[in-house]
Amino acid sequence: MTEVLSVREIVKTFGAVRAVDGVSFSVRQGTITGLLGRNGAGKTTTIRMITGIFMPDSGSIEWSDGGRNPQDRIGYLPEERGLYRQMKIVELLLFLAEIKDRRGPDVIRAIDRWLERFELTEKRNAKVEELSKGNQQKIQLIGALLHDPDLIVLDEPQSGLDPVNMVLVRNLLRELKEEGKTILLSTHMMGEAERMADEIVLVHQGKVVLCGPLDFIRSSFSKNTLHIEFDGDGSFLADLPQVKRSMIVNNAAELSLSEEADPQKILQASIGRLRIRKFELATPSLEQIFMEKVGAESLEAVR
Repeated sequence: MTEVLSVREIVKTFGAVRAVDGVSFSVRQGTITGLLGRNGAGKTTTIRMITGIFMPDSGSIEWSDGGRNPQDRIGYLPEERGLYRQMKIVELLLFLAEIKDRRGPDVIRAIDRWLERFELTEKRNAKVEELSKGNQQKIQLIGALLHDPDLIVLDEPQSGLDPVNMVLVRNLLRELKEEGKTILLSTHMMGEAERMADEIVLVHQGKVVLCGPLDFIRSSFSKNTLHIEFDGDGSFLADLPQVKRSMIVNNAAELSLSEEADPQKILQASIGRLRIRKFELATPSLEQIFMEKVGAESLEAVR
C-alpha cells in the first residue's frame, strides 16, 4: 500500500519537557492507524506537528505527492472544540469549507447530507452554543470531512459522545475506510482502537514503544492469556498464584498467566465458586499489551 504520510524521528520540546522524543511511523493509504497511549504521552503534540500547528525541533514529516497543499490534504478534528459559539451551524460549516477553498452548491449539498447523517438537519440554523457537547463534536467532525481530505486526523473523536453516538462514529470511520479514506486516530481508549485500527503506534513518555499491524502485534505476544466470563464474585482470580496481571470488570476477567501456569488449574480453582460461561485461552487485548510494555501502573490512566 502507498504511504500517505511518513513521520521520521520528530522531536518537540517545551522548556525542559521533551514532549515528543524521536517518534517515527508511517500511515498507509486506505487504513486506520491508531496513535495510542496514556494522557500526556505525546500524542496530541505529534498530531499538532503533522497538521502544521507546531514545527518539529528536528526530524521530518513527509507526504506522498498528491498535488495539494499539505494543509489542504488534512481533515483535522482537534481534541479541544474550536467552534465559534455564536455562529449558526450551516454558516460555520460553510466557513470551514471555504477555509479549505471549497464553496458553492456542492458544499451546501454535502453539508445537508452530513447533517442528515448525524440527525442534525433540524438544527442547521441553530447556534453552536445551543447544541449539546456531543452534537458540537459531530459538527466539528463534519467540518473535518467537508473538503474531502486525503488524510483524516482525529484526536479523541469520541470525546463527549454518548454510547449511541460512539457507535455512530465508529461505523462512520469504518465506512470511510471502506471508501478508501486514510485515517489517523489518536485515542487513549484502547478498546475503541482495537475495534477499528489496522495498525497501531503505541507511545509512552514521548517515545514509540510498539508499532505495526494490530493482528501481527497481538499474535506476537504471549498467548498465555485467559478470557473468562462468569456469574458470581470473581475477585479471587487476581490472587491466584498463576496469575501475573488481571483485569476484572463486572462478570468478565482477562488474566495474564505466568509462563509455567496451567490454565486447567485456574478452571479447577473456579469450579464451585463461579458459574463459568466462557473460558478461552487467547491473544491478549491491547490493554494487556500496553501494561506489558509500559507497566501496570499506567492502566488507570488509559481507561
